[in-house]
Amino acid sequence: MAATFLNGEFLDPTDARVSAADAGILHGVGLFETMSATLDGDTPTVARLHDHLDRLALSAKTLKLSDSIRKPALAEAVTRTAEKAGLPKQRVRLTVTGGDLNLLAQGAADRPHDPTIIITAQPATDYPPAMLERGVTAAIADTKGNPFEPGAGHKTLNYWWRLSELQAAGAKNAAEALVFSITNHLVGGCVSNAFLVKDGALFTPIARGEEPDGGIPSPVLPGITRRAAVFAAQELGIETSSRMLTINDVLGADELFLTNSSWSILPVVAVEASTIGTGAPGEITTKLRDAFRG
Repeated sequence: MAATFLNGEFLDPTDARVSAADAGILHGVGLFETMSATLDGDTPTVARLHDHLDRLALSAKTLKLSDSIRKPALAEAVTRTAEKAGLPKQRVRLTVTGGDLNLLAQGAADRPHDPTIIITAQPATDYPPAMLERGVTAAIADTKGNPFEPGAGHKTLNYWWRLSELQAAGAKNAAEALVFSITNHLVGGCVSNAFLVKDGALFTPIARGEEPDGGIPSPVLPGITRRAAVFAAQELGIETSSRMLTINDVLGADELFLTNSSWSILPVVAVEASTIGTGAPGEITTKLRDAFRG
């Protein structure tokens, strides 16, 4: 079954309600994290929980949503929600909004307010085995990533454009859409980070927080699964680096794959009408998928 936690209380999902004055509703003010959880007996394991909470807390402070995110309490709430759901494989989403905060009110930023905390645990998405084993086609998104947009590189509630691009990709029989920045450099997928392989080395776009001194901000989300993939590659002795990547780098890659918490590593074998590499998941992508399974 699904389980919902709302501001300290467990509720049936159909009974969970937030205020009409919530800043997440009025102004889209909020952040979220999506995590995978498994159940071993009665004890849930939420993959990389503390990494997700660290990212959430840093974004909340940077974007001035809150500088007092209580990570231990949130970790307990997430774990208890997964436990209450009692599902062997779960998708757990933690959402933190600005609460009853009217940003248009005079002096609103200085008024004390409590954020709204929502945690939902539901069955994990069951992806077709062929999608993960044989790879997918990716489209090219029309929307451009803007490194100077304050929310870029953070997991904010502003997901409407991403979902619209995914719908457009689906109409082209593509599973994801690759987003490029206003400087025409690869950002990643709409809901994923991107990696490419060239001549045995692994490359990924520079993420927020990795920019060189004096460089422009990066609109790339510092993905939790992205970081795990980098660690896994390094453990396997694969040369790995972050750099600015163009469409020519993408189309000329030997391998291309996407990462997120739901599918871990998703091979991409074509971008629009262009085949990537041999048109099948490559050796390094397969090695990393095997490492994640382990």
